[in-house]
Amino acid sequence: MFCYQCEQTMGGKGCTKSGVCGKTPEIANLQDLLIYQLKGISCYAKPLIEEGQIIDKEIVKFVENGLFTTLTNVNFDAQVHVELLKESQRIKEGLRSKAPIGEYADAATYNLSDTKEEMLKDSVKAGIMYDQDLDADIRSLRSTILYGLKGISAYGHQARFINYQSDQVDHFYFLGLEATTNDNLTLEDLIRMTMRTGEISVEVMRILDEANTETYQNPSPHKVNVNIKKGPFIIVSGHDLRDLELLLQQTEGKGINIYTHGEMLPCHGYPSLNKYKHLVGNYGSAWQNQQKEFDNIPGCILMTTNCLMRPRESYKDRIFTTNVVGWDGIKNVKLNEDATKDFGEIINKALQLGGFKEDEEEKKILVGFGHHETLSHAETIVNAVKEGQIKHFFLIGGCDGAKPGRNYYTEFAQQVPKDCVILTLACGKYRFNKLDFGTVAGLPRLLDVGQCNDAYSAVRIASALADAFDTNVNDLPLTIVLSWYEQKAVADLLALLSLGINGMYLGPSLPAFISPNVLQYLVDTFDIKPISTPHDDLKNSLQQHC
Repeated sequence: MFCYQCEQTMGGKGCTKSGVCGKTPEIANLQDLLIYQLKGISCYAKPLIEEGQIIDKEIVKFVENGLFTTLTNVNFDAQVHVELLKESQRIKEGLRSKAPIGEYADAATYNLSDTKEEMLKDSVKAGIMYDQDLDADIRSLRSTILYGLKGISAYGHQARFINYQSDQVDHFYFLGLEATTNDNLTLEDLIRMTMRTGEISVEVMRILDEANTETYQNPSPHKVNVNIKKGPFIIVSGHDLRDLELLLQQTEGKGINIYTHGEMLPCHGYPSLNKYKHLVGNYGSAWQNQQKEFDNIPGCILMTTNCLMRPRESYKDRIFTTNVVGWDGIKNVKLNEDATKDFGEIINKALQLGGFKEDEEEKKILVGFGHHETLSHAETIVNAVKEGQIKHFFLIGGCDGAKPGRNYYTEFAQQVPKDCVILTLACGKYRFNKLDFGTVAGLPRLLDVGQCNDAYSAVRIASALADAFDTNVNDLPLTIVLSWYEQKAVADLLALLSLGINGMYLGPSLPAFISPNVLQYLVDTFDIKPISTPHDDLKNSLQQHC
C-alpha cells in the first residue's frame, strides 16, 4: 500500500505498511482499485457528456459514494469494497457499450477480476506510485484534483440525501476523474483543472448550504450544554443533518436523550432541529478523541459520515453506522426505499443500556453564526470597524487531529487581542470553543460559523463585508488560519484559492502530496504560508493589515 491523502500520513511522506487512520493494506489496495474503476467509468462518461447525453443519476450517485467511501476514516469494511468494485464493473461495461470508439486510458479498458484475491493482485496497477516515470508535479496535481473530488463528494452526498444536487457538480466528478488519467494534459492544463476543482467545491458548498438552510431554516444563536444529563442516550457523530432529524423523530417521547458529537455540534443552531427538547447537548470533542470518550459509555453511538476510528471492544456492541460509513462487524443502518431509516435497533439498545446515572452541572457554549445570522449584524460590525472597536477578524478553523502541533491553534486564539473577532468552523474549533472570549462591540468575540462545508458561510460573510467597505476580501482586516486533516479540507482550500483569496496560513504540516514545485506555485500565486509560531504569525497578520 501507499497512501498520503491525509495530514497524519506516516513520516509526512506516506503510509506503506498500514494506515495511521487504521486501514489495513487490504482496504487501502481495494480503495486504490475502486478509484481506478471510477476513473475508468469517467473515461467513458466524459465523451458522452460532451455529446450532450445525460449520465444516469444512479451512476452519478455511485461515483459520488465511491469517492466518499475512500475518504479518510469513512469505511474499513473489505466486503463493502468488493461489492462496490463489482458494481463499478457493471457500470463501466454499460457506459463502454455507449461511448464512441477511440483510445482510452488503461483504467477504462481494465476488466475487474472475479475474486477478492485477484482484485488485490490487480490493485498494484492502481497504486499512486505505480508509474515511477510519471513527472512528480503531474502526480502531485492529479492527487490534488482527486482529493478535492473526494471532499466534494462528501458534501454532494450530504446534499443529495435531502434531494438537492447540481448538474454542474455531477458532471465534474467525471471530468475531474478523467483528467487524472489523461496523459495529454500539460502541467498548465492540470493547474487549470485544479482551480476548476476549487470552483466546483464552492458550488457544492453553495448547494449544501441551500439544502440545509431551506430544509432546517437558517441557523440562529443557540446555547448548547456540553455536559451530560441523566438517562438513556444516543450520540450522533459525523455531519448529516437528515440522519439526526430522522433519529430525533423516532426517539421523541421515548425518554432517550440525543447528543451531538464532533461536527454535528452546529446542528443545534438550526430551528427545525433544536425544537426537539430531547436534543439535550453536545458530547465530547473532536473525532480523534472518540476511542477515549466512547470507552464503556452506557449508551449508543451513530456514525453518519466520517470520521470513524477503530471501535474498541468496550463499545463495539453499541456503535452503529449508516450511509457509506462502515467497519467490519459493525451494524450499518440502511436507507429504505421510501428514503427513511429504521433506527429501532439502536433505540432499543440505548434503552437497554440505561444511560448516565446522574446529571452534571450545565456548561453551555454558543453556536449558530452562519452567514445569515452574522450578516444580520453587518451594520453593527461595519460601524464597530470604522469606530476602531473591532480592529481585525481571524478565521481559525478546519480539521482537528491527533498529530502533535495542534496546540498552535489554541494558543493563537488565546493570543488574539480583545478588540478582534474570531470566526471558527469545522472540528478544529474544539481546540478553543469552550474558552470564554467575551464580547466586543456588543457581539460575541467567538462566532461559530458551522461545519467544514460552512467555509461557504465564511466566504459569504467576508464578501459582504468587503462590499460594505467598497474593497475586496484580500484588503479586509482578515486573516485566515487553516488546520487540515483530510480531503474535505483540500476541497475547502481549493475553494478559497479559486476565489482568489491570498495570504492564508496552513498547518499543522503541509500536504505530502504537494510537490516542491507545486508548493512554490501556490506560494508565489496565493502567498500561502506554513504556520510558524502563534506569536509571530499573529504579529505579522496584524502588521500586514495596519
